[in-house]
Amino acid sequence: MNKAAAALFAVRAYFTDLQERIVSQLEAADGLPFRRDEWQRAEGGGGISRLIEEGRLFERGGVNFSHVMGSALPASATAHRPELAGRRWQALGVSLVLHPRNPYCPTVHMNVRFFIAEKDDGEPVWWFGGGMDLTPYYGFTEDATFFHQSCRDALAPFGAGRHAEYKAWCDRYFFLKHRNEARGIGGIFFDDLNSGGEGTADDFEYCFALVRSVGDSFTAAYLPLVERRRTLAYGERERDFQAYRRGRYVEFNLVWDRGTLFGLQSGGRTESILMSLPPIVKWRYDWHPAPGSAEEKLYTDFLPPRDWI
Repeated sequence: MNKAAAALFAVRAYFTDLQERIVSQLEAADGLPFRRDEWQRAEGGGGISRLIEEGRLFERGGVNFSHVMGSALPASATAHRPELAGRRWQALGVSLVLHPRNPYCPTVHMNVRFFIAEKDDGEPVWWFGGGMDLTPYYGFTEDATFFHQSCRDALAPFGAGRHAEYKAWCDRYFFLKHRNEARGIGGIFFDDLNSGGEGTADDFEYCFALVRSVGDSFTAAYLPLVERRRTLAYGERERDFQAYRRGRYVEFNLVWDRGTLFGLQSGGRTESILMSLPPIVKWRYDWHPAPGSAEEKLYTDFLPPRDWI
């Protein structure tokens, strides 16, 4: 087994195990099982989608594993790396989005991924990406602080500057430019990770360890938040605002998200790609929250990027 094949084998084994561990913990939290849907892709590869709809905790949620491949990277993957155009490629990842029913429980997204691009007369080019971010509808300072502390702690073994860099990257990335508005309160985001920096003995092992730390820390960062909020009473007003804010989630995923574009451009499975969309959404023309309301507080106190810890 050559080095590239060994790397793919190790990453795939970790990602499939991570999916199983996360789903097991989410099933325990919800009380109902996730559907399992294994699929194949005509152009090469396939995946396993794990989905819940109309759960006790999650109105909709999905935890997807995919391992797909092709003869030439799609435009979304080479837009900022044109030197990779035309290379054959493989992409592996675990991607999840959870939409709880209770508006006081935040939506969350997490993704870890690995790409390798190869050609006959050159060395393979590989990189990791990923992160996690939180999208509350009604903000709680202690929840935001806890989530960001968890992200910081996951990155702490990998250098003093990693968390600040990846938090700022997340704030920039999950931003609706057409609204001049953040999607949520951020977290961490990174891409094109293929080096541990000066003095790193093995770049791949360093990067893979960082990705494992992010993936392994997800449930401990998120599940305590929904356990705190899942029994809070809510009514039609809160559900209505939740549906309105979910519209921003849809707009970002369909307009700006590179992962969605890559999946669609590479001939991915549409059902699995769009499992991130919430089940109930509303849009209104030129709506604004009432001054001094809890809904306005989301815009004034939580969505503007800030240092939570």
